[in-house]
Amino acid sequence: MSVPRRRFLQFAAAAVAAPAVARSAFAQGYPTRPVRLIIGYTPGGSADLTARLMGQWLTERMGQPFVVESRPGGGTNIATEAVVRAPPDGYTLLLVAPANAINATLYEKLNYDFIRDTVPIAGLNRFPNVMEVNPAVPAKSVPEFIAYAKANPGKINYASSGNGSTIHMSAELFKMMAGVDLVHVPYRGSAPALTDMLAGQVQVMFDNLPTSIEHIRAGKLRPLAVTGATRSELLPDVPTLADFVPGYESSAWYGVGAPKGTPAEIVDRLNTEINAALADPKAKVRIAEMGATLITGSPADFGKLVADETEKWGKVVKFAGAKAE
Repeated sequence: MSVPRRRFLQFAAAAVAAPAVARSAFAQGYPTRPVRLIIGYTPGGSADLTARLMGQWLTERMGQPFVVESRPGGGTNIATEAVVRAPPDGYTLLLVAPANAINATLYEKLNYDFIRDTVPIAGLNRFPNVMEVNPAVPAKSVPEFIAYAKANPGKINYASSGNGSTIHMSAELFKMMAGVDLVHVPYRGSAPALTDMLAGQVQVMFDNLPTSIEHIRAGKLRPLAVTGATRSELLPDVPTLADFVPGYESSAWYGVGAPKGTPAEIVDRLNTEINAALADPKAKVRIAEMGATLITGSPADFGKLVADETEKWGKVVKFAGAKAE
């Protein structure tokens, strides 16, 4: 090989490598200004708490503020569309939630396709719901409740925080798998639903565990089962619904996504930092105190979770005949 040819090949190789090196350096320098983490929920709930904890951890790890921005409304569609339309530069992120999977079927027309128009970054945590009844209900276990419901079709009311919520879908999944006829009573949020649950106006609810735990501990509500795949450390003596309805699983989960086209190097950097934050012993304790379990893994792992949940809840939405309000 001649010297000029050798030098040409070396130059060509360097030219190919240069963009990769530049991209790597760019990702290592990211972020250079504040990053927005947008959520589709009002402050105070599990989504807000999860986002603020992750924002705090990423701020400490990455040296720039990760600012949580609440944009409630439209069943989280307002927040999601804001992120989908944002520049794909890593400075606008979305707290991804089950609503993003449910809305794909719940809404007849959306201005975006969530899986097509976003990229997954990382999972964060997962909360079980809890199947709970007012103490006046004469059922102290899931089998007793199923028997009671089958003996009283269409006479038992269940509360939810609104059409298409995980609380609503958890109950509809139970109806579908257990073969019972319950009447849906939607509320504008879990707080008014719980108020009527405590008063006995409605009989059963599949509430987010962190929201109901104090009422359960006070004996004001009776837990029959948790809806996750395993028992909750907050209610270690309460069985899972799957113990009685094989294959049942429903939970609220959260993760982080970004607009389609966000550089892979930034996605990978964020994934690495999020997983490192979740591995911190203090973070593990804080997540456990919330009644949640961690979701760790690659962007592809989180993308599969979103795709699987979209398919699963699509079937339940169709079974329920649910439509967006």
